[in-house]
Amino acid sequence: MLFDTVLKNVKIVNMKGEYNIGINEGKINKISKLKLEGEKLINPGEGEVVLPGLIDPHVHFRDPGLTYKEDFHTGSMSAANGGFTTVIDMPNTKPLTNTYKNFSEKIKIGEKKSIVNFGLNAGFNTYEEMCKIAKLKPTSFKIFMDLETDSSLNEKFKDLRRLNTELGTSFLVSCHCENRFIVHENTYYQKSKRENQSIDYSYARPSEAEIVSIKQVLDLIKKYNLKAHICHLSTVKGLREVLKSPCDVSYEFTPHHIYLDNSYFNILGNMVKTNPPLRSVNDKIGLKNINPKCMIGTDHAPHTISEKSLGVWDSKPGIGNLECVLPLLLTEVNKGSLSLGLLAKIMSENPAKRFHLENKGLIREGYDADLTIINLKESGVIDPKEFYSKAKYSPFKNWSYRGKPVMTIVNGEDLALL
Repeated sequence: MLFDTVLKNVKIVNMKGEYNIGINEGKINKISKLKLEGEKLINPGEGEVVLPGLIDPHVHFRDPGLTYKEDFHTGSMSAANGGFTTVIDMPNTKPLTNTYKNFSEKIKIGEKKSIVNFGLNAGFNTYEEMCKIAKLKPTSFKIFMDLETDSSLNEKFKDLRRLNTELGTSFLVSCHCENRFIVHENTYYQKSKRENQSIDYSYARPSEAEIVSIKQVLDLIKKYNLKAHICHLSTVKGLREVLKSPCDVSYEFTPHHIYLDNSYFNILGNMVKTNPPLRSVNDKIGLKNINPKCMIGTDHAPHTISEKSLGVWDSKPGIGNLECVLPLLLTEVNKGSLSLGLLAKIMSENPAKRFHLENKGLIREGYDADLTIINLKESGVIDPKEFYSKAKYSPFKNWSYRGKPVMTIVNGEDLALL
């Protein structure tokens, strides 16, 4: 049998020995130690390993309405350069992705511009509008807890339960967990000080805001029998609340919350401003909290340099991470502090299962031919000038790495960026 593409004599994560992978029509058709013939042959080099295509459950591609920061083309190029074959985009664009019309238009934008696979989260709206959006199969409904009152939160979770019940669906709610009252109260206090420094932003949105908000999510999904996903979980105490909960809840960590603490405000200023903010060393999650149940979400949220230079309160929150995270984590693999099998699980298998991305997340016959080839021996330093993202800056600039993606294959096609 002649395959469209054959990866020859490759090492596959979690499998012993070398294999040949035959790909036809965008699917993994055969995995065998026997020789396979293909119209196109890919021969990975020494030190290279094939992973299931990475999936990022949390990106902001700014398209439509804010494309001067990023768009689906540059964002997807950035994703591919970082080893990601699928991304899930957030609804806070202009206009918001919270109507059937806007959701439909965003699908068209993604289909036209994106070079990787994508899913879209929907924003909450009236119940009638959510029923319309449901027909377009959003990945989840996203809620920003810091923008909602207790009353409005209750109504939105109630509407989602009603939607799932009446339509026979099982949409989960993705939650940005920061309590509105605590954020407003502490921001008011910090702004009232005579002088402000960048680090004051982390005190304006304290750890308590996340912890209280996570508890509220857990109460609401228990009340309404829903499933939840906690975005960019940043505190150890917040993680403890999730781990002890009997509810159906998943969660993600970002690279900036893993690697950075709020002392970086004193080094890099508003470049590291993001929501939720960087935490103190004593409050933050870290590498030791990575476990088989978590995911890695980059929360890739690019802005222009000028927007990041407007002062403590006016600078835009967000960090671009798509092209940093895999080299950073592969460095940990080389150090022996993270296994390659666990990395594949939290960056591919877990998000595929949680967000119902069929035929993705594993290297198996019949699955989509979304593959990330890495070289564990290649080393260097992170250089934002080489990013495909429009945001040519990073708090990880000049960080050393060992291990990087060298080829990204989406639906059987080598994207040929790297």
